Amino acid sequence: MRNLLFIFLAFTLTSPALADINSFREAKLKLKQDVYFDQTTKGEGTFYCGCDWRWVGKSGGRVDLQSCGYQVRAQDNRAKRTEYEHVLPAWALGHQRQCWQNGGRKNCVKTDSTFREMEANPHNLVIAIGEFNADRSNYSFGELPGITSSYGQCEAKIDFKQRTVEPRNKVKGQVARIYFYMHDRYNLNMSRQQQQLMMAWNNKYPVTEWEVKRDNRIAKLVGHNNPFVIGEKSWTLGHKSSGEGIKTVTTSHQNQSPKIIGNIRGNKNSKIYHLSVGCPSYNRVSPGNVVKFSTELEAKKAGYRKAGNCR
Repeated sequence: MRNLLFIFLAFTLTSPALADINSFREAKLKLKQDVYFDQTTKGEGTFYCGCDWRWVGKSGGRVDLQSCGYQVRAQDNRAKRTEYEHVLPAWALGHQRQCWQNGGRKNCVKTDSTFREMEANPHNLVIAIGEFNADRSNYSFGELPGITSSYGQCEAKIDFKQRTVEPRNKVKGQVARIYFYMHDRYNLNMSRQQQQLMMAWNNKYPVTEWEVKRDNRIAKLVGHNNPFVIGEKSWTLGHKSSGEGIKTVTTSHQNQSPKIIGNIRGNKNSKIYHLSVGCPSYNRVSPGNVVKFSTELEAKKAGYRKAGNCR
């Protein structure tokens, strides 16, 4: 029955993406509106601790600490609010990239289109208690059998000396499948030890009903599922990554004439344009909405922006 559900979801999500997400800020707004809007009290709760929360402001929330028996460790203000957490940390996404060496995360956001996509990818973003998000930092995941939680009844644990985090059992499988997806899509390196851990969690903690629903909702935003959730891909040691999310970096100079790309299709409704090469949604623009441009510069001058899923 589960396999049939996965096949059904994959089939129904071949339609065009409903929105292009071009920044971390935009991703957070979309996640509130289209993914986590009904998950504050009757859903899975905050990712690591399962606490209820209520929405406050544009994309954040206020945590009900008593709902999960969470005890503040050190940061009272951040413990009371929700934050969007990168399951695979932003540091892991960027620290090996040249942009990071030249100026850290801020420089990567400014100059590296692949990093911007990785940072804003909703598949890698979950809602967490702010204090736990801060304490987790860029630590790796692992098993911590001899460690007790520093957060009351929250099952998640952190060993600050080993720089290791163990999430609650309920989300370990989801962590693994997000790790598989991000490493596969962006051709990132994962140590053998971390691969073995994630494979074990993936096998022990199968896909949940909420994980499928979340994946379905996110796929409507970005145009594709996490293939490790819907069963299209599996991970084995030595996995050969697809690198589907890596964008081709080109250099340009202000005084150069714009390169003619040809056959650029704009969507007059969304004001987004797609290239004939490297943009998966190029052939998905409804004929009635197509506006053609000769160059990207021409499209930008007309008020259009490039589709976020272009490689």
